[in-house]
Amino acid sequence: MQGVFYEEHGDTDVLQYGELPDPEVGRDEVLVDVKAGALNHLDVWTRKGMPSPGEFPHIPGSDAAGVAVEVGPDVTRFEEGDHVAVAAGSWCGDCEHCRAGEHSQCVQYTITGEHSTGVHSEYTALPEDNLVAVPDHVDWETAAAAPLVFQTAWRMLHSRADIEAGESVLVLGASGGVGHAAVQIADHAGCEVYATGSTETKLEAAKALGADHVVNYEEESFAEFVEDHTDGRGIDVVVDHVGGATWESSLESLAKGGRLVTCGATGGPKVEVNIADLFWNQYDILGSTMGANHDIDAVLELVWEGTFEPQIRNVLPMSEAARAHEMLEEREGFGKVVVVPDSEL
Repeated sequence: MQGVFYEEHGDTDVLQYGELPDPEVGRDEVLVDVKAGALNHLDVWTRKGMPSPGEFPHIPGSDAAGVAVEVGPDVTRFEEGDHVAVAAGSWCGDCEHCRAGEHSQCVQYTITGEHSTGVHSEYTALPEDNLVAVPDHVDWETAAAAPLVFQTAWRMLHSRADIEAGESVLVLGASGGVGHAAVQIADHAGCEVYATGSTETKLEAAKALGADHVVNYEEESFAEFVEDHTDGRGIDVVVDHVGGATWESSLESLAKGGRLVTCGATGGPKVEVNIADLFWNQYDILGSTMGANHDIDAVLELVWEGTFEPQIRNVLPMSEAARAHEMLEEREGFGKVVVVPDSEL
């Protein structure tokens, strides 16, 4: 088969597209004819050397959708011809967190494409637990682009921050995958949504998805914007997937008793916290990773029915994976970058 791969960590020039061994199908696995994949910032960090499988070549990619073309003898949920999408998290099923239904807290949790072979190739073989059913009416780009970012944003806002109608939510980086999903989810929950972006085009796109207030963080401090527009009260929930570059301003934006929920550190993993401010203002700082099965099922049902809509900034052939990675690194456009096997074009 043809696929994207790299044989060493590095810049985009390490990415190749060429012949790879066809995957072998295990007893509990499904062979998927991949029709589309989608990128996440995780792909960029893994390529650069963030802890990932030590074996090369490594196929990247945590998001994809396609047709089941072969099923192992122990598979019970899928049949040949089914439309499926990748649910990238894997868990042990035996630890206290798995037994409680909180799969992304599993002590052995791993992510497809980061800790194991990814899915940006013509075919991929995955355990049935790593797949979700996709209705036939859903297009491949939507099915590929939705799972990782929408489960992540849903868990952040509902399972971790426990948002309620009438609360205010600030979403940083609303043009990104998690950001644009979070805007829609917060708006759907009846929240007053604030969003940041770096261009007027991105801000207009965020408003079209449900943001009530937008601020260009390249031109003004979003913390000062929040202070001005809330009469000094602050925001109930801040969604920060940036980290070091925005952390101080995110905390400054919180109202008394506010919650900061984070799932990433693209702007740096090391931050400082003023403990006096933390306890005096009674802030909650919440970490969140991917989603449990209940998060995935809840949010994807709303995607499949059209309530939420993944935004696609560009669709490229997999042979142009380097360009796709560059678009993420350079923060070009709004929404997700999709890659399609060259044989599908």
